[in-house]
Amino acid sequence: MDKINIQEIISGYVIPWAINIALALVIFYIGRLVINVVVKVLGKLLVRAKMDQILVNFISSIIRSLLLLFVIVAALDQLGVDTTSLIALLGAAGLAVGLALQGSLQNFAAGVMMIVFRPFKAGDFIEAGGTAGVVEAINIFSTTMRTGDNREIIVPNGSIYGGAITNFSARATRRIDMVFGIGYGDDLRKAREIMQQVMDADERVLKDPAYTVAVSELGDSSVNFVVRPWVKSGDYWAVKFDLTEKIKLAFDENGISIPFPQMDVHLQKEG
Repeated sequence: MDKINIQEIISGYVIPWAINIALALVIFYIGRLVINVVVKVLGKLLVRAKMDQILVNFISSIIRSLLLLFVIVAALDQLGVDTTSLIALLGAAGLAVGLALQGSLQNFAAGVMMIVFRPFKAGDFIEAGGTAGVVEAINIFSTTMRTGDNREIIVPNGSIYGGAITNFSARATRRIDMVFGIGYGDDLRKAREIMQQVMDADERVLKDPAYTVAVSELGDSSVNFVVRPWVKSGDYWAVKFDLTEKIKLAFDENGISIPFPQMDVHLQKEG
């Protein structure tokens, strides 16, 4: 009697379950191999299409996750698991997690938009999300930036894409805007000539577009010039600092004053 029961258990339960488990493992193993091949081929095709590497990695990871989920469901179905209920459960769980992580989903969506539309790339100097710095990396949920004093700042993508983005590296050239004031008693033409000579002597100042030196305002205590040279974007700060120093020194050598705000007080004696 015992022998009959053991044979029935083996033939009715053990062998079918062993076969199902083996088939499920085969489905999972072969499925993973197929996924790796598909993702690898897809990545090569996207690279050949000259798509950005960040976007290639993102699409590949999404495709890999979706295909792996499909393989897992197929393997569980082979084991006899009610996959319909499982999918419904996963959907409900996903909805609950989505409601709990609305901020993260917003950052995720912003990251996707930035990767697709590329308002900036790694290495660009930008001002966005209340921060200015060089973009080090663009991730799905956040962007890593390096400030001028070498601090690393991680900014949520939602903060960046939800506001204005200023990309200082998007153009090959930039214009430097400076203002210099001289005294009302100084020689205006001589001051203009000095500033022009300083810029003509600096090879980093571009000839095209031409720089501008013009009187912009008759201020309370000074005649103000706007000085606007064009330079390569990478030379912006170095040229700005150098021109400011050289123009000040040239003014001093030629007796051109730079007034500072002052107030004359006149006292009257009664009686």
